[in-house]
Amino acid sequence: MHKKTLLILFLLFLSQTSFLSIAESTPNQQGVVDLRILETTDLHASLINYDYYQTKADNRIGLVKTATLIRTARNEVQNSLLFDDGDHLKGNPLGEYLARIRGIHRGKIHPVYRAFNFLDYDAVAIGNHEFNYGLDFLNAAIKGAKMPVINANVFSVKKNKPYFTPYVILKRNVVDQTGRKHELKIGVISFMPTQIMKWDKANLEGKITAKPIVDTAKEFIPIMKSKGADIIVALAHTGISYEPYNAESENVVYYLSKIPGIDAVLAGHSHSVFPGPVYKNSPHTNIKMGQINGKPVVMAGAFGSRLGIIDLRIQKSNGTWRVVKGTSLTRPIADESGNPLVRKDKGLYKLVKPEHQETVDFIKKLGL
Repeated sequence: MHKKTLLILFLLFLSQTSFLSIAESTPNQQGVVDLRILETTDLHASLINYDYYQTKADNRIGLVKTATLIRTARNEVQNSLLFDDGDHLKGNPLGEYLARIRGIHRGKIHPVYRAFNFLDYDAVAIGNHEFNYGLDFLNAAIKGAKMPVINANVFSVKKNKPYFTPYVILKRNVVDQTGRKHELKIGVISFMPTQIMKWDKANLEGKITAKPIVDTAKEFIPIMKSKGADIIVALAHTGISYEPYNAESENVVYYLSKIPGIDAVLAGHSHSVFPGPVYKNSPHTNIKMGQINGKPVVMAGAFGSRLGIIDLRIQKSNGTWRVVKGTSLTRPIADESGNPLVRKDKGLYKLVKPEHQETVDFIKKLGL
């Protein structure tokens, strides 16, 4: 073979090898998906940026403000999910007025669930304070939710099975880094403290019982995997404690994060902020990454004051999805002095204003 021909073939070989090497090393690959998970928690009926006790605006609270953060966070990414972590029905005069004075009438939707529907939540958790008005009110309220309302560790005494839907597997079309679409099956499960049986004994005794959170998680996670969940998100209405675990532990996020199969934990209940400085010297906790035991965890305070964000990078290999990176952070609606950082969502405000105004008028009528 002529030397010139050999040289051309050799250069073509080098060119092809170089191209393959570059293609293999590029970070933008098919089957690599960036998924954002958003959390609100412990809203306690704080739909409006308003203090009913002082009868004035309060820009440190209110889902109408958090909603603006939600829209921004969604617009920054291609793939996102939105969850609420519980304790959303009770906690201020609006919640009290709706439960104890007006009630839930046939065909009417509680404004909290109307807000969740409007913002297109993917699933919401039941928190311990959802029981404060009794099971009849709660069951009537959640009928208005267009998304799954879940909890796994509260069981019916009569039927000896979960009282609520324990988990869901959401099928979502996601886009990978090359623009290719995939169907991702996201398992979502929820838990709450067993202490509800003490806190709400009058409402719950003989009707439901609560099983330990970690034991319940260990029971259900393998079932969710067997039913096809690619990843699993825990809506954990429980706080973060590093005390030794026992079946009656109230705050068990640290131990949930140790369970194989759980890929991300949305925490709540204790009204704290994670990642945050209070946890900086805690064991197996990475504040910079927002991780506990290597798993991304977020807790977004309370009353809509913050939006929780977990960013997952998920990679498909040999037909199986796995989380290769997970980080978390929270974004506030106001600075430390209470100055607003975002405007309220006008559409949501208009939607929930009638009940807000009813509550304000009722308080005025009482002369409070």
